[in-house]
Amino acid sequence: MTAARSKYVVTADWVQKQLGAPEFRIIDASWYLPAQNRNGAAEYAAGHIPGAVFYDQDAIADHSTGLPHSIPSPEEFASAIEKLGISDTDTIVVYDGPGIFTAPRVWWLLRTMGAKNVYVLDGGLDGWKKEGRPLETDLPEPAPGHFRPHFNPAAVTSFDEMHDIVSSGSRQIADARAAGRFTGEEPEPRAGMRAGHMPGARSMPSGIFSVDGRLKDLDALKAAFDSAGIDLDEPVVTTCGSGITAAIITLALHSLGHENNTLYDGSWSEWGGRADTPVVTG
Repeated sequence: MTAARSKYVVTADWVQKQLGAPEFRIIDASWYLPAQNRNGAAEYAAGHIPGAVFYDQDAIADHSTGLPHSIPSPEEFASAIEKLGISDTDTIVVYDGPGIFTAPRVWWLLRTMGAKNVYVLDGGLDGWKKEGRPLETDLPEPAPGHFRPHFNPAAVTSFDEMHDIVSSGSRQIADARAAGRFTGEEPEPRAGMRAGHMPGARSMPSGIFSVDGRLKDLDALKAAFDSAGIDLDEPVVTTCGSGITAAIITLALHSLGHENNTLYDGSWSEWGGRADTPVVTG
């Protein structure tokens, strides 16, 4: 008997069979930290899954906050996504390079903005290439989509709400940053950030949820939360460096049927960049 897997993650076989189908859309959401020495846009131009459009996570954001990747307004998001030829009624598959890295952020955003049928490609583009599946270098020119945003504000935690959560301990906090950044032993990649974590947070490095770019089965996901001391009967808020990899924990939670969770959009860029927030190390 095969282990149960997430209903939000799809295989390369399934995606390849859907290519070219009406109302089936593919988004390349690859984004990298400087240390990874990879460029999502350049890799997209060099070869992407046929029909895929490129979603620029740095560009499609609220730039007024001074923070990276802040969630855009529903109107700005809808406008950007329509230009990519995507409608809220489409079946949408999001992928990134390594798999289960930056695609979950766009999966989460699309769902938070009202799209219903959104999935993440297991194995990412790296896995797709390794299996010798088709690629194209043509840049698609899709007809505009029609995206009516139905924003769910309950999916997003603001700074003030996060401050209250930390003060009161009212929600469990799951932090997706690497363990060394969580403990404060490793410096933050962004200048001016204090090292460490929010009081009460649990360390759940984003890499623990996948193997070779594929999301682990449900039993293994459940075990990861158990070992981090997260009670899946209680609410959870996810956080990371800039709000991207926190969505990997969010994907894992929803895969396990946990709906009472939010994502702290400012994440450590906001919390660790301020002087008035409590930070602990170790």
